[in-house]
Amino acid sequence: MRLFLLLIILLLFNLGFPTIGQAAPSVSANNAILIEQSTGRVLFEKNANDQASIASITKIMTAIIAIESGKMEEMAEASREAIYTEGSSIYLEQGERMKLEDLVYGLMLRSGNDAAVAIAEHVGGSEDGFIFLMNEKAKWLGMTNSHFDNPHGLDSDTHYSSAYDMGLLMRYAMENDLFKKITASETYKSENRSYSWQNKNKLLTQFYEYCTGGKTGYTKKTGRTLVSTAEKDGVELIAVTLDAPDDWQDHMSMFEWGFDNYQMESLSNEGPSDYIVNNNQTIPGYIGEQISYPLTEEEQLSLNKKIILL
Repeated sequence: MRLFLLLIILLLFNLGFPTIGQAAPSVSANNAILIEQSTGRVLFEKNANDQASIASITKIMTAIIAIESGKMEEMAEASREAIYTEGSSIYLEQGERMKLEDLVYGLMLRSGNDAAVAIAEHVGGSEDGFIFLMNEKAKWLGMTNSHFDNPHGLDSDTHYSSAYDMGLLMRYAMENDLFKKITASETYKSENRSYSWQNKNKLLTQFYEYCTGGKTGYTKKTGRTLVSTAEKDGVELIAVTLDAPDDWQDHMSMFEWGFDNYQMESLSNEGPSDYIVNNNQTIPGYIGEQISYPLTEEEQLSLNKKIILL
């Protein structure tokens, strides 16, 4: 009898948390986390569950809700409220109509607060309606230390998240092909503009060849915030820092530490394989897909694998 197996892992150590005993990367951030994309394993963390202001990395939530709305080809109209939103801007004019997809590019590449409000009003029916969607999405994703008051990230006492929650959000968003394309874009030109927008994420455009995307943030009260992604040798990582004076270096240090210390170890290959049932009988079965997990060299040596049927 050939069966599809649901799970195949029994490890001698707890893989849910960063490895104890490894020299951790040094970061300037007050809050930080490094996560492996495919499994969600936390490789490094510093005050990762503390609630903190997050500034414009808020826009990751705004972007993924807009993308999933199914309205990306629709034209959104910029309201008076949108164009007078303080902070960074793509310089919308009142009454200007722009494709929602272009607004999301302006949101992610240029961090346009006016774009954030225009998106919110179009997708949510109102800014308040969109904020409701943001908080419902956060609950659904398990972002237990997060609350959103606006779609752009301007400071508010009850607008906050944590490094871990923002890592969860980015991991989810990076499963969406259009989000991945947008966040990886160095430039973009809207049909409404005579010039291209340049991405503010300098890890992507200048500093780090393995960077695949991310979102910057800053307010005077919050300090510098950053979410970024990188891929090297088949390992995909997500880094988050909050209140980080030297965030570019923090992210590069965390990425290099992660790539140096972890490899994706195959725990099973797709195809026929024996598995163990309750009475310890071995029965032939079938594994539907390859399963890999980020492990250090030490963990690989101490790994004990058994295939079980749940």
